[in-house]
Amino acid sequence: MIRLRVRELLEEQNHTKYWLHTRMDLSYKNLSNLINNETTSIRFENIERLCKVLKCTPNDLFEITDDPEEED
Repeated sequence: MIRLRVRELLEEQNHTKYWLHTRMDLSYKNLSNLINNETTSIRFENIERLCKVLKCTPNDLFEITDDPEEED
């Protein structure tokens, strides 16, 4: 499973969701869904914007984890 590391990056940089929200062109609900990994897709423009705002690469944004559903 691929997941976004936005929450971790925010914590590492001592920023809040609200701080990110004021710098992104997304509704708070959509941004919250991204941060909480409650979305099934993300637009390339949002990946780019996140990388610019968080000063990171796409590689920093994503991680691959074991999907617990696949273990059944």
